[in-house]
Amino acid sequence: MNAPPAGSAAPVLVCAFAVTRTPPDLATPAAAAGHEEGGPLRVLRAGGLCLVVQDVPAALFDEEALAERLNRPEDLERCARAHHRGVEAAARRGPVVPLPMATLYRGDRSAEQAVVAREAVLGALLDRLRGRTEWAVKVHATDGAANATAAAGAPADSGTDAGARGRAYLSRASARRRDRQDAHGKALAEADAVDAELRRYAVGATRHRPQSERLTGRRAPQLINAAYLVEDAESAAFRHALARLAADGRHTAVEVSASGPWIPYSFARWEEAADATEPVSMAPDTTEPHPAAPERTAPERAVPHPVKQEARS
Repeated sequence: MNAPPAGSAAPVLVCAFAVTRTPPDLATPAAAAGHEEGGPLRVLRAGGLCLVVQDVPAALFDEEALAERLNRPEDLERCARAHHRGVEAAARRGPVVPLPMATLYRGDRSAEQAVVAREAVLGALLDRLRGRTEWAVKVHATDGAANATAAAGAPADSGTDAGARGRAYLSRASARRRDRQDAHGKALAEADAVDAELRRYAVGATRHRPQSERLTGRRAPQLINAAYLVEDAESAAFRHALARLAADGRHTAVEVSASGPWIPYSFARWEEAADATEPVSMAPDTTEPHPAAPERTAPERAVPHPVKQEARS
């Protein structure tokens, strides 16, 4: 790639991370980390709201280059982590509405216009999220439930004729199938009971698509991949409920794991109108949804949101 003429700045895009009411302090070095290829994080005023953004090189973040990079798993993870760092910086002094990963604008003015056009919706979301965090909960079938009676092999051949052996085989296969169905139904019922119990301590809840074995690394199926919006004042009660579910022995067909508290990505979605100042989808949704990279480094729902880029006029 040829270098730009001397004295001219390389073209940049504005990458937006999150909207907040209270501008964060971005003066510390730790707060200045977004995408490693870009400049420092900064704050744009947009009506009564603030937008945390970063200038990034257009050569790496335009539509074609970004689509190519996000098809590489290592670059996808790097972008997801960078996006989460930007959202975390925005959240240091109050609630935030995280924007989809790779929300890009051609300049400050169009970014500000996009926020101002949605100020009422974004303000209502910020009010709803104040003093609340997200907890991610995954419910898997236990190995025993997942493999119920799979090891129940055929008894030794009794020496009966072929017809009798065939009937015995079909009978055993039918019994194994019924046992597997019963075990799976029991696990599903227990998973629903876990979800119902946790919703008692939450002000909002949502179920995401269960993750595949490729992502979980577990043979036992994931039955529930849920997020709960919990008042900060209720977080101790929510944690206690999780502990009881793991310790009281009522649910033998499922295993429950949880992480949090997180920035409430799952409850900060905002509808996007298709106009010239709003981002539009550039690539299909690849969410599992939301975590991103390995657990504890990005929110459960950061596996990334759809790639976004500003609409061309």
